[in-house]
Amino acid sequence: MDINHPQAPDRFEVTYRSLPCGRMRARTVGRAVPGVPEVVVVQGMAVSDYLMPALARLGTWTRAHLVDLPGLAGSGDPPQELDVPGYGRAVAAWLDDAALGPVVVAGHSSGTQVAAHAAAFRPGRTAALVLASPTVDPVARSVPRLLLRWRLDARREPGELGRSHHPEWLRAGPRRLWHIVRAHLDDHVEDVLADLPFPVLVLRGRRDRLLTARWARELARTAPDGRFLEVPGAHTFVWPYPDAWSEPIRSLAAGRAEGGR
Repeated sequence: MDINHPQAPDRFEVTYRSLPCGRMRARTVGRAVPGVPEVVVVQGMAVSDYLMPALARLGTWTRAHLVDLPGLAGSGDPPQELDVPGYGRAVAAWLDDAALGPVVVAGHSSGTQVAAHAAAFRPGRTAALVLASPTVDPVARSVPRLLLRWRLDARREPGELGRSHHPEWLRAGPRRLWHIVRAHLDDHVEDVLADLPFPVLVLRGRRDRLLTARWARELARTAPDGRFLEVPGAHTFVWPYPDAWSEPIRSLAAGRAEGGR
């Protein structure tokens, strides 16, 4: 793995867990701190490496884990193709096997939908939920509209970001990528949030063309204890600004999340 980013971690632990959904890889940085929840990060749309610099920033104050979904990035294939709740159950099974908790479950982009399901399946293991650049905004709930807004957002993203995605997209393959897109379009993250018994933080890059500020605020209002915060950058703000989510997540973990509804 060669991540061309100045803040990518030099050292991290790699673990594999054999679960009913397949062999799942996780990469871990930092160390556990008494009284501070660990953070479990769920990858984006078939890609994972781009989150390593932002994971490293979380590792400066807690132990943080980046979990690859079955059939994607560094994890093994599942017995059958999974829908979004199925990916959520895979992460929930990983949480059970890792015996962590309560943790902050965080997802970026399409990973927010998976993270929300995983947290809902395991409320006892979840201290808080972070939705960073959640998908799919109702304004883009068709393949043409989603692709158009993705193309518009890509103009605001660093060029090296797309190049970092290519090996993992190739690993997934076109058939699985198409399945993942359709599965995430069919899943509505707002349906999961209404009854969650823990804080939910919604983060949006100010230049995001995939996620509107209006819907991000609505998501925060949907949760009983929801908060909203804008940060620098576009949809994938975690690449050019890997520090941007660290302090908000740390504050959330400490019970003093900033932002508002």
